[in-house]
This record gives sequence, C-alpha cells and structure tokens, in this order.
Amino acid sequence: MVATPIGNLDDLSLRAARVLSEVDLIAAEDTRHSRKLLSRFNIATAVTSYHHHNESVKCRKLLSELNKGKNIALISDAGTPLLNDPGRLLVNLAHRNEVEVIPVPGPSALLSALSACGLKIDRIAFEGFLPARRQDRRKALKHLTLESRSIVFFEAPHRISESMLDLAEILGAERNACLAKEMTKVYETIRVGTLGELANWVTQNSEYQKGEFVVVVEAMNQPAEPTDTFADHTLRILLREYSPSKSAELAAEILGQRRNRLYKRALELTKT
Repeated sequence: MVATPIGNLDDLSLRAARVLSEVDLIAAEDTRHSRKLLSRFNIATAVTSYHHHNESVKCRKLLSELNKGKNIALISDAGTPLLNDPGRLLVNLAHRNEVEVIPVPGPSALLSALSACGLKIDRIAFEGFLPARRQDRRKALKHLTLESRSIVFFEAPHRISESMLDLAEILGAERNACLAKEMTKVYETIRVGTLGELANWVTQNSEYQKGEFVVVVEAMNQPAEPTDTFADHTLRILLREYSPSKSAELAAEILGQRRNRLYKRALELTKT
C-alpha cells in the first residue's frame, strides 16, 4: 500500500520510490495518470489498472499473482490508498489468505489539512465526501449536529459553494472551521474562520471554487456545566428532527439534566 504525491511530486518518499521500482507489478487506479509519476522517477515496473469498476474481478487475479510469490504495490491517483479510493476488497482478501500487507506511508490530503488548520483535532470524525444530492447532504449533516468531535469532509469543486452554505446553516455559522484547497499544489490555499465566514468567502469568489477541498469543522465548545443557553441550543437542534418529548429525552441524556425541565423548555421553544 504505497502513498503517492497529492500534488507536489517531490513528496514521493525514498522508500516509496524504491518499493515501486522493486515490486513485480503496480496496481494503479488510473494507469495513464500514474505513468506520469513513474516516468518522473524512472520507474519501469509493469502497471495494471485497479479501480472501482473492476475491483471485484481484478482483486482475485491479483491475489492469484500474490499466491505465486509475486510482490504487488497498490497505488491510488493521489495520496494514501483506501482513503476514499479503491483497494479495500484486495486488502481484505489478502488478509483472509494470509498474504502480508505492508503500508508505505506518505502524502495524505486529510492529514495535511489537519496539520495546518490550527483547530482542535485531538478527536476527529472523518466523513469523506458528503452526498451529492442536496437533500441527502442536508439529511446527513443533520445527523452530525450532535457530533462531539471535530468533523472532516472532502468536497468537489462543483459542490463546494452549496456544501459550505449547508454546513453553516445546519452545523452553525459560528463554528470555527478550516477550508483547505489544492493541498501541496501550486494554488494551495488554507483559510481559517467561522463556517459563516468561509461560506461567504467561497461563494463570493468563483476562482476559489476550483480544485479539491478538505473541510475541517471544529468541535463545539461544550461547557463543563451545561448552561441554559447551551441547553436551548441543544434542544433547538433536536427539535428540527424530533418531537418535544423525544428532544427532551435525548437532551437529558446528553446534558445530564432533568427530563421534565427540558420538556417544559422544549414546549416553550416550539412556540417562539
């Protein structure tokens, strides 16, 4: 499992270059794309395609080669394999057939963004790409409103504007966040601010809607002793999806407060 550059070709490690030169075969997500990298480092190893559309069939063929004693390197178009890229079936099959799986770590858009964001990242929830359809995306985000960890997303350029607006509306415009664009590439841009500020920035600047994005949303600051303001905030989020009774029940579990008091407050909030 060999990590390859996500933009800057100089990020290919010495170990990765050596492994790619020494293996019998390289399984690549896009052979045309990968040959550019291999050519840059004068790597002449044979290459075969391995992508989402042929994965179920190709992994059996690759396993057969592994069982013959051959060494195979799996690479994606960019970054670390299996992070939103094909490869899980092959790795799973290799483990079940007692074939050694060796990671060769390296570039990752996810880790690059986390290292440069300056936000609280001691606990994170990686959500990958949000659903493409807006209705599904908003539904997915509503399920994350009570997530206590910082949340990380990938996003495509043609959806970044709408997604940032949805993030600001549903997770809170005041939430601290980082928008990392085109990591390690020529037009790398890292901006930190609230979700509201970042949504406004990206929607008003069309030139910043190009490229690949990593969005880091910082965890909410939950006070040690839940205040009435925080209880109201929690109830308002829950009331978007649940009845006052169910909202009070969930809030009581989250905040450690009495359900009856929270139920009374939930009823009041539904009238405002």
